[in-house]
Amino acid sequence: MMWMVAILLSALSSISLSEEKLNMCMDAKHHKTVPGPEGQLYLQCAPWKENACCTANTSAEAHEDNSYLYNFNWNHCGAMSNRCKKHFIQDTCFYECSPHLGPWIQEVANHNWRKERIVDVPLSQEDCHDWWEDCKKEFTCKSNWHTGWDWSSGINKCPADKKCRKWTDVYPTPKDMCEQIWSNSYAYTSYSKASGRCMQLWFNGTNPNKKVAQYYLNNALQNQSFALI
Repeated sequence: MMWMVAILLSALSSISLSEEKLNMCMDAKHHKTVPGPEGQLYLQCAPWKENACCTANTSAEAHEDNSYLYNFNWNHCGAMSNRCKKHFIQDTCFYECSPHLGPWIQEVANHNWRKERIVDVPLSQEDCHDWWEDCKKEFTCKSNWHTGWDWSSGINKCPADKKCRKWTDVYPTPKDMCEQIWSNSYAYTSYSKASGRCMQLWFNGTNPNKKVAQYYLNNALQNQSFALI
């Protein structure tokens, strides 16, 4: 009897934690402590205005080259086209503003600007393909943009041993780009936006990503319950 009670208590605790993960902000450099309404979010961050982990100032800076958010230089191998850059702005808005990334948030050890990050967030096939397609004529010197830059000038520059190459040489496929560019923050999927099985980097109207997070949390909870039996 006692073991059944223990299983029940564990399941109830897991459900409570799961609900929290459906509406939370990661512990990172510019994120709010808890999500909430932000009526003045800027341009491509505006879809999150009803419930956001970013502030209005963060949303505005997400649209700037070399913004104070991270001093990151999109133009490290020549001027990036606006067609390509819009996807990186959407990516930044998604990362900074989304309150539904709980299932994929993990702790980060020995990091000076964040204590948590996202890992293997499942992206829609359309997002990855459109992003890659609009950037395939660009150039870059690195496949993983999280680490390994020359920061001696205060902004990221290509390391001396890394030369600028065609985007399609660095990332032969959309999958390569989506999974490598931010060290597996994203996972490429074959799911469409309409499937309810993948997160969307950008959307119109009601945020569709909460239902996706709920789906993955339910799966994780079921697997945990089976493991306890």
